[in-house]
Amino acid sequence: GGEARHVVGIVENPQSLLDEFALVLPGQVKAPNDVTVLFDAPGVAPSSIGEECASCGPYGGRGSNVSTPASMAQSNPINPETLSLAVLTIGMLLIALVAVGGFTVLAQRRQRSLGMLASIGATKQNVSLVVRANGLVVGVLGAVIGTLLGLVIWLAYRPSLEQSSHHLIGVLALPWGVVAAAIVLAIVATYLAASRPAGYITRLSVVAALSGRPAPLKQVHRSALPGIAFLVVAFLLLGYSGSTKAGSGSAGTPELVLGIVALIPAIILLAPLFLVGLGRVARHTPVAVRLALRDLARYRARSASALAAISLGVMIAVIVAIFAQARYADIWDPAGPNLASNQANIETGPPPNPSAQQVKSWARVATRVGEALGAQQVAALYVVGDLQNSTGTESSNQPLTVATPQLLRVLGIHQSEIAPDADVVTSLPGFAGAPGVEFAYCEKSVPTSGPNNGGLIQSFSCTKNGGLTQPVIQYLAALPTGVRAPDMLLTEHAVHELGISSSVIGPPIAWFADAAKPITADEIHNAQAIAATANLSIETKNDEPTSSTVINWATFFGIAIALCILAMSVGLIRSETASDLRTLAATGASSYTRRTLTAATAGALGLAGAVLGTFAGYVGVIGWLRDNSLHGGISALGNVPVANLVVILLGLPLLAAAAGWLLAGRQPPTLARQPIE
Repeated sequence: GGEARHVVGIVENPQSLLDEFALVLPGQVKAPNDVTVLFDAPGVAPSSIGEECASCGPYGGRGSNVSTPASMAQSNPINPETLSLAVLTIGMLLIALVAVGGFTVLAQRRQRSLGMLASIGATKQNVSLVVRANGLVVGVLGAVIGTLLGLVIWLAYRPSLEQSSHHLIGVLALPWGVVAAAIVLAIVATYLAASRPAGYITRLSVVAALSGRPAPLKQVHRSALPGIAFLVVAFLLLGYSGSTKAGSGSAGTPELVLGIVALIPAIILLAPLFLVGLGRVARHTPVAVRLALRDLARYRARSASALAAISLGVMIAVIVAIFAQARYADIWDPAGPNLASNQANIETGPPPNPSAQQVKSWARVATRVGEALGAQQVAALYVVGDLQNSTGTESSNQPLTVATPQLLRVLGIHQSEIAPDADVVTSLPGFAGAPGVEFAYCEKSVPTSGPNNGGLIQSFSCTKNGGLTQPVIQYLAALPTGVRAPDMLLTEHAVHELGISSSVIGPPIAWFADAAKPITADEIHNAQAIAATANLSIETKNDEPTSSTVINWATFFGIAIALCILAMSVGLIRSETASDLRTLAATGASSYTRRTLTAATAGALGLAGAVLGTFAGYVGVIGWLRDNSLHGGISALGNVPVANLVVILLGLPLLAAAAGWLLAGRQPPTLARQPIE
């Protein structure tokens, strides 16, 4: 029924490859729905563009409809460059913690050589410079190689990124500030990582350095007490951040950042205490395991940094998993995908108060759209009222959909599945049995003037309210679960009991289509062309992740980071006990003993890192939620992802021990002789 257009060429919007264009003569489109004008105005303030419109409401001010790249970037609540810098800083911190162990081992191996330099007149600054220069060279080489490798990967990935993001990206359109920060942080991280063993070497006397004896270990309380102090500071800062803005936490960003930052030195300083604890429990284990655990405690100058890095990765995973579970479990503010991949909403357009003839026209077109999407039939969505929380100010933010026989048929639900006395059925399990839930709707309303003098926008004022103070809510898993799907239905029983008339319900706001298989891009394109003929729009599945996706990926990355750190650290730690391994081999120890030593080392570090990281994560989460009302406050901890925490606490050490066992069977080539340093 639309006007025929003749395609004469292809036009591409580099900012949106999904845009479609049609070349028309000026004035041919007499009543466009929306107009976007692109223009250059160098040196002109956006607030000075346009004319005043007193009757246009909030959009009538001069410059109110003008957007610039800067204003679009400022409107983004999460700046991608800021997020990249945060991730980059955490990554470099992990690298620095792992590098501390490597440079410590290197300094220990060169201890006699450095002692020889000191004996012939080298100052402490000269000896320290040798170790620091090593870290500086490693950082520069790593930064150069990493930058070149990153550019190669970027050039290979850019075409795929353009297709997935639906806009063109220049070859050099990179956040060069982030790239420069990565290079600088890589050099600084390795330099600082080498500074700690450099200070350790300079504190040794010349005689002790030449003898090869390690420096005496510091008392563990010297690091544990400051670690506990940092933990308390983090708890207090996060608690203050969560209590700002009447418990919403929206005004405590500086305290939130400082609280999370304070958790990092707390973990680093508490790591030696956990290693000493491993040494204490070693007396109850077999000989090979006992050696591994006591070596971790004995050489904690290098193993503590590895444990801190593992704990930091686990802490981030735990915090993300707990907050994601709390966010997605909030029944009053649902989050997640809008629809399933086989579902679509066919939404109505103007006018807002359609006639019966207009509704029939929409219904006919909606049926055709549903067929184009692969749905056998569509169901009209009639909405009325919403669920409210009488104990607070929260509401469900979405109206209830009337459970018409047509909708139940499309959803595949039989009337017998709904309890006879049920007022509301929902796929959100938290509503069933929740205290203070009320159903409210507008029983009578009168029209009021809208902000548009043209009369296209008409608002209403409610003069009489109705509802139920204690509705019977039934959980029904067969209902859809998307935040824009009909997941909360008002039953016919409630409609009849309350006497809600069709005039109160009003016309349908959309039609729901449920296809037998996921809807393809071609089907969506064809359906959009049909819907446009009646000013209808189509909503399909967006890219919002589910709660399980976020939590599982957080768990995966936490374990992956821990295993990577273990792979880089266990070899260094075991290399320091090569003399013990020679003694064991001389007394007849087999590859079983070597495997047990490595597996016990990896498993113990994995277990200690999982426990310390989880403990630090819970301190941060409890600190922020204790005076916070968002998503249930401290009660949100009742929705802890237990399975994922079990995987972290038990799966991580088991995977680490298994990997250590499998990869430690080969006899070292230098086992039979003392290496010359």
